[in-house]
Amino acid sequence: MSDNSSLGSSVPLADFVVPPDTDEEAPIVPLAELPKMSEVPPATPPSTSTATTPGTTPTTANGTTAVAKPRTSTSDDNSIFSVLYSVGKKIAIVGGIYLVGYMGWSVAWLIAPVILSVARDQMAKTSQKKREIAKASALASEKDVILARIDELPAWVYFPDVERAEWLNKILKQVWPNANHFARTLVKETIEPNVALALSQYKMNGFRFDRIILGTIPPRIGGVKIYDKNVDRNEIIMDLDLFYASDCDINFYLGGMKGGIKDFQIHGWVRVVMKPLIRSMPLVGGLQIFFLNNPNIDFNLVGVIDFMDMPGLSDLLRRIIVEQIGNVMVLPNKLPISLSEEVSAVSLKMPEPEGLLRIHVVEAKNLMKKDISVLGKGKSDPYAIINVGAQEFRTQIIDNNVNPKWDYWCEAPVFIEMGQWVDIQLMDSDDSKKDERLGSMPGVQADDLLGRASIDISSVIKKGVLDTWLTLEEAKHGDLHVRLQWYKLTADPNDLQQILLETQLLRVTTMSSAVLSVFIDSARHLKQARANSKPDPYLVCSVNKQKKQTAMILRDDSPVWEQGFTFLVTNPDNECLNVKIYDQKTGNDIGQYTYTLSTLLKQFNMEVIQQPFQLQKSGPESKLYMSLSLRILKAGEIDNESESALEQVAALARSSSVKTPDATVAAFQAVKDTQANSKRLSAESPITEEEPVNAAAVIPASASLEKPISEVVSTVLTHRMPESTSSAGEHGLGRIQLSIIYSAQRQKLDVTIHKIMHIPLRDPSNIPDPYVKLYLLPGRSKESKRKTATIKDNCNPTYDASFEYLISIAELRHTELEVTVCTHKGFLSSGSPIIGMRKISLDDSDITTPAGLKSWFDLQPENKHE
Repeated sequence: MSDNSSLGSSVPLADFVVPPDTDEEAPIVPLAELPKMSEVPPATPPSTSTATTPGTTPTTANGTTAVAKPRTSTSDDNSIFSVLYSVGKKIAIVGGIYLVGYMGWSVAWLIAPVILSVARDQMAKTSQKKREIAKASALASEKDVILARIDELPAWVYFPDVERAEWLNKILKQVWPNANHFARTLVKETIEPNVALALSQYKMNGFRFDRIILGTIPPRIGGVKIYDKNVDRNEIIMDLDLFYASDCDINFYLGGMKGGIKDFQIHGWVRVVMKPLIRSMPLVGGLQIFFLNNPNIDFNLVGVIDFMDMPGLSDLLRRIIVEQIGNVMVLPNKLPISLSEEVSAVSLKMPEPEGLLRIHVVEAKNLMKKDISVLGKGKSDPYAIINVGAQEFRTQIIDNNVNPKWDYWCEAPVFIEMGQWVDIQLMDSDDSKKDERLGSMPGVQADDLLGRASIDISSVIKKGVLDTWLTLEEAKHGDLHVRLQWYKLTADPNDLQQILLETQLLRVTTMSSAVLSVFIDSARHLKQARANSKPDPYLVCSVNKQKKQTAMILRDDSPVWEQGFTFLVTNPDNECLNVKIYDQKTGNDIGQYTYTLSTLLKQFNMEVIQQPFQLQKSGPESKLYMSLSLRILKAGEIDNESESALEQVAALARSSSVKTPDATVAAFQAVKDTQANSKRLSAESPITEEEPVNAAAVIPASASLEKPISEVVSTVLTHRMPESTSSAGEHGLGRIQLSIIYSAQRQKLDVTIHKIMHIPLRDPSNIPDPYVKLYLLPGRSKESKRKTATIKDNCNPTYDASFEYLISIAELRHTELEVTVCTHKGFLSSGSPIIGMRKISLDDSDITTPAGLKSWFDLQPENKHE
């Protein structure tokens, strides 16, 4: 018993503290131990209570056995520190009030900090209460958790395919003292350098962990799900509902400041993939452990950093720590563990994307008004954050608008089809300049949440294309319009031209056509960057503007990294993989290599595995060992239900005559024989006289939704109208030439104003100065207004001006385009600036074809606005 009495004072502060012996049976503590409850914990067994001394309390606040005698001095120190803290706080408050009065500042300087302080204290109390309840839940038995908190049942209660895992929790409790050491090493070697690097970007250097004690409370598994369908026969996949509410004690230093992390909690679904299966013990070659989506992470910052409450500093540190945890164990990042020497590192650690998800955030409507001005006019400055696992994308900020139109595109490689989600948050941006005036940290803003939405990736894969409006959650009102398309990956280089054509027609330069997987294994015989000293090498590989970096290896001229990366490739025919190796201390380049991706297209299965490459600008025997794999994007198949749903939404469905190339040719020939020679046609070539084809009869309006653009455009001829006209139109007001094209994939209407001809000249001394205005009807809102430049003194002006509208295909049917030709000089005797106008219905099948509608339109007399 004497050993137990000296446990708290004999362990040095910086050493790793071994948790108490778990063999001793501690009393089960139900949630009733919270201060507001009246129940009394069960009595401690006699075998564990004999260590107490008379006059001391045998249990701690949470009901576990404790020895109070050696903690007397610590308790006195805490009370002294509490008194000093209270005195210092009072002096700071009184001094601040005195300073405000002495300097003659406005009372607003006093009110604002008080309001912020009160709000922060309330949030801290709420968060602390949640942590205490969660910690008590982790300590209690599952029966007590169910009885005390019916609203937070474990996963196996809600999902019939999730099984209980109490046996696994007992194993975790037994091995947790040893797992402490592994977790400590992981934090020191992986998370610490990444957090230090991220903080250095904000001019905050010197971050390091001082003490890492994960505590005695092990993680808890709420349920286990085993997959037995659609699984490779060479792997085992299971999901774990992980909940970890620790009693950790972690200290760190940031510059000269000391801080700490307590009450660390994490909750999320962890996937464990056991692969490959082998025929020798342990029968499994390795493990891959990762979170499918970003878990819920919470912790409490203590110490000087929290005490000083520097504006934005604690929020910045919290955000960076959460991000770095995601960079280790949230897809596409995995924690690989090798279990057998028979399994190569490439098979376990090389990225293996299953496909690519192309995301189009179109617009939002009826968002909440978060910014209220003095006059009471509400507004918001919305932007969207898109998360696919640890991959994050941000749209631009639309100022002062509750109906923003972003037209934002992004692409995310998907590594697991089952269980991943696309999470979208809409935020109201605060004024960064105002934040800087108030002294907050750069890059840290207290933005307000406007709502969030989630989409199951498996539903997109099933449908091929998902175009939908989502009702925002955690918001009073608001809707979000998104379009997602799934692309599978193929190893056939013949698919490259098809996807290149599709991306070109999409007219979004950032879209990719292939995915490159890179596995950096090791380097050999690197040159020395310093005399008589081995380098500290790290490797940087890049494709265009995408850069990825390996970890740094200390003092090694033959480093082993074993890290994998994924790159999106726009065009493999003209892009390269650039690899450079640097010495960290000197920053010198100690080796580089450039690999042309077009050569990878000629390799078998478009991949090279564990091949050595001679490094340039390095030693004669310097080599880099890496593996490369290139995969081409191919649009996923769209199921029939999705096609019919899209047609109903579009309300522009025609009879579907384009299903196979043979059917297209037959329809083309039938129409060709029945038409008259009245139009010019070409196949993206100089204009020639051709027999006309009614493209609308060949290609339905929904064809662009049913098939990739490249498949449709290969059978379509482009309308070419005459570049001039001899007629002044039916009303003698002139004619205007327009091109109108709608892209269903981009949800975008393109209107090009080419030219106007034969504007009537009523007075030779008053030649018009024409310009063109566009509006979308009904509504004629300011947002839909577009206007060309003014051309002076010209009756036949040429503009070639293009304008874009973000509009869903469902709205297209009920929308008209109002074209108005005006002049800055009075026209006719009335002095009206309007020369003529024309309303064009957008419910036209020609508009939705890849060729679009290009035609001359007669200008009509002015119609007064309804």
